[in-house]
Amino acid sequence: QVQLVESGGGLVQAGGSLRLSCVASGGTFSVVTMGWFRQAPGKEREFAAAITWNGGTTKYADSVKGRFTISRDNAKNTVYLQMDSLKPEDTAVYYCATPNRPAPVTPIVPREYVYWGQGTQVTVSS
Repeated sequence: QVQLVESGGGLVQAGGSLRLSCVASGGTFSVVTMGWFRQAPGKEREFAAAITWNGGTTKYADSVKGRFTISRDNAKNTVYLQMDSLKPEDTAVYYCATPNRPAPVTPIVPREYVYWGQGTQVTVSS
């Protein structure tokens, strides 16, 4: 059973930065894609970023491209989301997730992901 635990959320002013972390356990982290999603109140969960097992391929939603950076440290079983130039519309609960299959894919739909963390709240004030 794969477990994912996010941390690093908080309250930040517009234009500020946060770095989210997600630590994985119980699976083979180093061979699977990891993704970050977010869900704002009253909205559907949406894709933010994904990274393949070795970091060779990354994918970003248009809304975060150029401001967010996804990375991973396989030695620490950790995936990161560096968020810069934050905007109030980035306010959401952020989740990490994995499709948990050893394929070099970066799916953007939530149903492709099998395991999810509990989420961490990010609030950006104007």
